[in-house]
Amino acid sequence: MLTKRIIPCLDIKNGRTVKGVNFLNLIDAGDPVALAKQYAEKGADELVFLDISATLEARNTTLDMVLRVAEQVNIPFTVGGGISSVKDVDALLKCGADKVSINSSAVKRPDLVNELSNKFGSQCIVVAIDAKQIDGQWKVHLAGGSIPTDLDLFDWAKEVEQRGAGEILFTSMNNDGTKDGFANEALAKLSEELNIPIIASGGAGNVQHFIDTFKIGKSDAALAASVFHFGEIEIKYLKEELRKNNIEVRL
Repeated sequence: MLTKRIIPCLDIKNGRTVKGVNFLNLIDAGDPVALAKQYAEKGADELVFLDISATLEARNTTLDMVLRVAEQVNIPFTVGGGISSVKDVDALLKCGADKVSINSSAVKRPDLVNELSNKFGSQCIVVAIDAKQIDGQWKVHLAGGSIPTDLDLFDWAKEVEQRGAGEILFTSMNNDGTKDGFANEALAKLSEELNIPIIASGGAGNVQHFIDTFKIGKSDAALAASVFHFGEIEIKYLKEELRKNNIEVRL
């Protein structure tokens, strides 16, 4: 059985880690490189860095930060934000990133998923999907959740899998920052319909939420931010509790 992964997410804006609720009202949560090192030492399985302002401001993720993170951590890390070409991905991987996450750019030009997976291998291509449930329908949103589309979450996830995505990072905008739990019904449906790993994102507030997303949501990994950034849940304790609930994790 594959072990379930715990992934702290660092949302980056202007070189700092930030956290908000429902993608709004951002507050500072610290230096991303220092936080990354701390998480690697405390037992995180992977890290995700999302430059949340990169797409809006039409600029690429800071390569300098990626270089510094690569020097400090010995676990895989994914970088996303403003990535729209083979050249962007090549630069990030050369600076030490293990995977890249694409979101808005993939929706705008779906062939990008094929190009990147063909060039670099699907194992390092994560397609992030921000979706919001509106009148019972999960609709994909772009540019840090600020632009709604008519694209259905499940149709889009299946399409990017066929195009070569290696993983899906699904963030429920309804749950993000609320600490009321993950969108397990949608996650379970994604897991049933796809053959690639699904990373749950949005809504972690306590240990039970992680247990639920692995058992009910059938998630392969769980991503969270504020509960880790502000010391509300220690990763070692979380993993011990998951083990007690017969969820296989790396200790």
